[in-house]
Amino acid sequence: MAVNKGDFIKLEFTGKIKETGEVFDTTSEEVAKDAGLQIKKTFGPIPIVVGGGHLIKGLDEAVTGMEEGEEKHIEIEPENAFGKRDPKLVQLIPMREFKKQGIKPYPGMVLTIEGHEGRVLNVSGGRVRVDFNHELAGKTLEYDVRVAEIITDDTEKVKSMIQLHYPSQNMDIDKTEVRIEDGTVTIYMDEMTKFDNRPYMDVTLARFRISRDIWQNMEGIKRVEFADVFEKKDEEVTEEEAEE
Repeated sequence: MAVNKGDFIKLEFTGKIKETGEVFDTTSEEVAKDAGLQIKKTFGPIPIVVGGGHLIKGLDEAVTGMEEGEEKHIEIEPENAFGKRDPKLVQLIPMREFKKQGIKPYPGMVLTIEGHEGRVLNVSGGRVRVDFNHELAGKTLEYDVRVAEIITDDTEKVKSMIQLHYPSQNMDIDKTEVRIEDGTVTIYMDEMTKFDNRPYMDVTLARFRISRDIWQNMEGIKRVEFADVFEKKDEEVTEEEAEE
């Protein structure tokens, strides 16, 4: 069974910068430790929808046509990865603009300005040089990928999108209830949202992304509902504890 656009799959990968061999991302905890990566994530195969915008273009195209369990080594040029470097995205910003915000910039600092993430290259003469290019822009990338699973069960497809867009240490996906009936998917969020302390907008955006991927890629689904369920436990949780 070959992977097609719109398929729900679980993917394993390790990405390296071709020029240096540096590992910049991986689904393997062992590889991450060996490479000294300081990334906080849940390791293991990641669920994605092929062609759903979850992968860079070159990787998305390479996965299409692979078989379940198949491994592949691929090379991706910048235009199909994170784009070419744009000199116009390197800007000089007066130091006074940072002082107004109480920020002390230093080389390597990552910051967000007007919704755009950049990295401080240097600080000199009352000016700060900030690079708004993606850190992998202009890089040729190499990936070792493996299609761990092609998901065919509709309930598991829904759960895979929850895992992708709403990863949580409090979540036990096996206890998350999903009901599909008459074109409507209902997701019961009891285990997922339990005192997760996420900002309201983050939760709303995650739910929208889950919904979009479901109705765009699952035939017959027109509506996605989220039900927050709170059950009485042996030891009741006070309002103060819930807000912590």
